[in-house]
Amino acid sequence: MAQIKLWTISDDLWSKVAPLIPVRKREAGRKYQRKAGAGRKPMSSRQVFSAIVYLLRTGIQWRALPREFGSASAVHQYFQNWYRAGFFQNLWQVGLAEYDGVQGIAWQWQAADGAMGNASLATQCVGPNPTDPGKKGRKGSLLVDGRGLSLSIAVSGANLHDSKLLDRTLAQVVVQRPEVTGWQNQQYLCLDAGYVGYPVSKIARKHHYYPRMKSRAEERLVKYRYPDSEPRRWVVERSHSWLNRYRKLLVSFEKTEASYTALLQLAAALICWRQTVSIYG
Repeated sequence: MAQIKLWTISDDLWSKVAPLIPVRKREAGRKYQRKAGAGRKPMSSRQVFSAIVYLLRTGIQWRALPREFGSASAVHQYFQNWYRAGFFQNLWQVGLAEYDGVQGIAWQWQAADGAMGNASLATQCVGPNPTDPGKKGRKGSLLVDGRGLSLSIAVSGANLHDSKLLDRTLAQVVVQRPEVTGWQNQQYLCLDAGYVGYPVSKIARKHHYYPRMKSRAEERLVKYRYPDSEPRRWVVERSHSWLNRYRKLLVSFEKTEASYTALLQLAAALICWRQTVSIYG
């Protein structure tokens, strides 16, 4: 049996992705026919998507893309056109919608946290690493549901404190949140001790969350006193771990904020689709 590689696009996944691929302008509204001798034949959308997933998983630079995927410059041009068209966010949204229809997004207990990564070549959305000011880095702030699926992603330079990024994170949820009408359907926002303070509580309540901020020691104490209690905040740390498996996010060679955000959205979408497939069994 042939080994299935991590970046292989299954027929099932491609059936979900293909309808969302942006149509090239010259193909919109009419059937495009390539003239004889008019340059290279356009790459197939599935080939381009597979190449982008390969880059995301392995972390290589664009110019190092293996020739079996086609021209690296052409793949990068497709990538830019697709993120400008909103394809990667759309794929993420559709994946969340399907997951919600099958399993249901766990809105009651959400969690948020930020994580840093290296970005030595970045020219936008970058700042000195607080733990090593000689190096540049980026920070990604996640909001996840109770099972760890990413609902929102906001990016900044590594030097911005997590609490300063929370307002933007909560404002950029990519799917419609259920309306909070009373204590029966209250949505809790679980945060670590770095968020403690009135400003963060004010931001959380502005977005109709009930904030719950606890240190690791406090969480252990709660677990000791109430053995049947369920830990809540750890899911966001696991979500960051899931994203770090996509090595192009761990060490970012993307110069612009838009391209880095697009890769984060693609990783979040792939994680979402993988969880949906596991539910189907």
